[in-house]
Amino acid sequence: MANLFRRLIAPAAPSIQRDTVRLRLDDAEIDVLRVRDPRARRLKLSVDERGARLTMPLRTSLVAGERFLHDNRQWLQQQLARFDGDGLLVPPLVLREPGALPLHGALLPVRWQDGRFTRIEVDAAGACIQLPTRAGDASLRRVLREFYEAQMRADVGRWLPAYLPGLPRAPVRLRLKVMSSQWGSLAPDGSMALDLALALARPSACEYVLVHELCHLMQANHSPAFWAEVEARFPHWRQERDYLREEGRRLKAALRQLLSPP
Repeated sequence: MANLFRRLIAPAAPSIQRDTVRLRLDDAEIDVLRVRDPRARRLKLSVDERGARLTMPLRTSLVAGERFLHDNRQWLQQQLARFDGDGLLVPPLVLREPGALPLHGALLPVRWQDGRFTRIEVDAAGACIQLPTRAGDASLRRVLREFYEAQMRADVGRWLPAYLPGLPRAPVRLRLKVMSSQWGSLAPDGSMALDLALALARPSACEYVLVHELCHLMQANHSPAFWAEVEARFPHWRQERDYLREEGRRLKAALRQLLSPP
């Protein structure tokens, strides 16, 4: 009872606080995400495909944080320029405006069409996105996810039969997920998960990840024996692994951008 009483009267653990601060660079103004994190031990400035982020310990003053930003403006501008130059993000796909849809390592020109149902079709001219007249952005994001899931299932269904001979069993099910760092996983019950961002990658990279996870049915590790199984089924796996290491951040960021509301 005493322990319960102490928990009830104990102060709540501090939570993460987020806001934005405007920063003037040499040629533009940007918004920096400012995060007060109880786990942070020092000021930290980082840049990724989503923009700039300043992480601050709870006891650090706003003045100290702004001074830290000002002192690191040149570094920040260089990092942002590098991200822009690497093309980490495809142009945003805006409802009923000209754009491009990433698929299988290419960018398909998009055209829009009114219709009774939401659907996406690919032809020689690119991608045709059909939406009801009153459909909004939520409908677009939903049909994009359904389209990429259908593409992935079609790809896996085409490749899988060739790799099943010699395996102890087939995966019991396939789940398609938006993964932050992994490209795939295999659960102990034989359920396979693949990152939906693989639909944006070149097909050979997606096929490599499929083979990688299938080989875990025989070797639940990354031992030399595991890589020998991969090598026997997919001799060019190193090229695809290197491709995903180089392009992975861009592919994952592009998918998040496509599936998230503006």
